[in-house]
Amino acid sequence: MEILLWVLLAMTFYILSKQFSFFHQRRTKNIPPGPKPWLIIGNLNLIGALPHQSLHKLSQKYGPLMQLKFGSKPVVVVSSADMAKLFLRTYDYIFASRPATAAGKYTTYNYCNITWAPYGPYWRQGRKIYLNELFSSKRLDSYEYIRVEERRAFASRLYAVSGKPVFIKDHLSRLTLSIISRIVLGKKYFRESENGDEIFTLEEFQEMLDELFLLNGVLNIGDWIPWVDFFDLQGYVKRMKVLSKKFDKFHEHVFDKHRARRVKKDYVAKDMVDLLLELADDPNLEVKLTSDGVKGFTQDLIAGGTDTSATTVEWAMSELIKHPKLMAKATQELDKVIGREKWVEESDIPNLPYLDAIVKETMRLHPVAVLLAPHLSLQDCNISGFNIPKGTTVFINTWSIGRDEALWEEAEEFRPERFLGLEMDVKGQNFELLPFGSGRRMCPGYSLGLKMIRLSLGNMLHGFNWNLTQDMKVEDLSMDEVYGLATPRKYPLVAVVEPRLSDHLY
Repeated sequence: MEILLWVLLAMTFYILSKQFSFFHQRRTKNIPPGPKPWLIIGNLNLIGALPHQSLHKLSQKYGPLMQLKFGSKPVVVVSSADMAKLFLRTYDYIFASRPATAAGKYTTYNYCNITWAPYGPYWRQGRKIYLNELFSSKRLDSYEYIRVEERRAFASRLYAVSGKPVFIKDHLSRLTLSIISRIVLGKKYFRESENGDEIFTLEEFQEMLDELFLLNGVLNIGDWIPWVDFFDLQGYVKRMKVLSKKFDKFHEHVFDKHRARRVKKDYVAKDMVDLLLELADDPNLEVKLTSDGVKGFTQDLIAGGTDTSATTVEWAMSELIKHPKLMAKATQELDKVIGREKWVEESDIPNLPYLDAIVKETMRLHPVAVLLAPHLSLQDCNISGFNIPKGTTVFINTWSIGRDEALWEEAEEFRPERFLGLEMDVKGQNFELLPFGSGRRMCPGYSLGLKMIRLSLGNMLHGFNWNLTQDMKVEDLSMDEVYGLATPRKYPLVAVVEPRLSDHLY
């Protein structure tokens, strides 16, 4: 123990000397404004349980381009649409990489997915596979029957609990996980009860996804103060390793089933794992797609399409239940355009501008990715007169942009009407609204995400009435958040469901 204390003391003096050197450099460099960092921890003392809100408050003082220090590493925070455009479009090629993190190392097979892979040949090839093979319009259209079947099963489950309070997120998560599992894996590789031969129940697998999003969004001290990484002071790395073993067990189970099917004479590739396994055997790929690469891509596809969609719809329902007049306006549009004798189909979505406005307003006020996955500068550059050194981590605070009073009148209010007649989409071209990011690192699966969000929300509103339980008042409905790679409600939304449409339609 005494030896350990001396080692820690020696390391502390070493770090202090490095910190003093950094402070001297800081005074001489033309870097963005920001709070003065403390020794060792930098500005980590200023970051609370909701980092995006802490950074938003700091940006009110230091401006939309702000530099902090997390431990020993420089961090730049972007909090305005104009600045976001510079980083994500004008200088996108400089900020196209990702910082090395414990989450990337331990939960994505050593940076083998699209989200955390560093910029380079492997990532470029992966993105090309996503855009050309997995998320092409033709392929997504071919999976529409899956979305229809799961939407019907979703409605049936809600009919079965008519008049009872339900946890809305649970039903949404089951819907999105079922759709994504069938599209990516070919079937639902989880047990819906204790009976069955799959290795995880539905609840266990959902817990794994929740843990994945939480651990990929945490501020892990070891990422920012490398010399304490070994100690895993918050216990996050231990949890990451446990989670990685669970996903590895799941992936091996899925791949064994797929490989067994591939040897049959009548084999035809039908899902995304089939396509990835075929690409892994392709000798013409620029970068060999390894088994870990297939696992990383598969995990990315499942996680990226499941929790984010369900979380967005839960936030939308929360706001509509809190504002009954807005919900009534949405159902009036649905009755007028769709009628009371059918459900909302994907082809109906372009004819529902108010529904689309609700989705956009939800993404503005409650972005799932409140801080876009961090970018990393690949070289020194100068932006708006400020020097950004190579190796700087960049956070785009979409939560802050969505509350910019210069962009949005009454920014704290939920007002879908602000988007009616406004030519603004969510595809990365309008930097006031960036739910899927923009530029090279934009989410490649945004089109599938939008389909699921719009259609599930539309049918929830068209097919059912939603009310709070008798012991809950609208004004008491909390809108608190929990931070992570996705940002869900702190308290799950519970509502009583009653059918609007006749169940004979199914």
